[in-house]
Amino acid sequence: MLLLALDTSAAATVALLRDDVVVGRFGSADTRSHAEVLAPAVQRILADAGVAGPDLDGIVAGVGPGPFTGLRAGLVTARTLGFVWDVPLLGVLSLDALAFDAVAGRAVPAGGGFLVGTDARRGEVYWAAYRAPADGSRLPELLDGPHVGAAATLPQGMPLAGRAASLYPDDLDGLPALATSDPDAVPLARVARCRLLAGEPLRDTAPLYLRESDARVPGPRKRATA
Repeated sequence: MLLLALDTSAAATVALLRDDVVVGRFGSADTRSHAEVLAPAVQRILADAGVAGPDLDGIVAGVGPGPFTGLRAGLVTARTLGFVWDVPLLGVLSLDALAFDAVAGRAVPAGGGFLVGTDARRGEVYWAAYRAPADGSRLPELLDGPHVGAAATLPQGMPLAGRAASLYPDDLDGLPALATSDPDAVPLARVARCRLLAGEPLRDTAPLYLRESDARVPGPRKRATA
């Protein structure tokens, strides 16, 4: 199974996986250049691997939650490539990638609950609650969310994975930090592959913004004689 994955819910990341093996990966920490770096990264990764777009079995897109502009850049790119190459689009919750990594790294005991949180800016976080599988499978179970809110409002008593753990240490005091990374395209593709192999449904690529964009349509101009 050959999957190309893109996620721009935080950093911009691209990955090409053949089955469970990473063939190529790109990552940029700049959260302001998603639209500029994605297409060249995809082109370079496929060229280095000797893969043509129509050879892909699917394009995996992180659907968020994330800020409006960055998230939209990744989803538009994924949809455009899927249309041009006639390749299926597969949507995956971006927080699922962090949850998958926490389970794969055995940071959470089998059957244990934990939180995943990323930066939503304005002093807020995007977060969701998960349970690590107890049956030896790789996919954590989504228990609650995703939500957006102040860091101090996160449920207490469970460890936290994701960048939110390092951004608001005073508000999250008492929550053990599992990792402090952003969602990545590699575990995103692995989540999609596991679900496909298990016959589980995947999301569509509708974006999860969870709050309205800061952009506003200008109102009518005031008349100078008013």
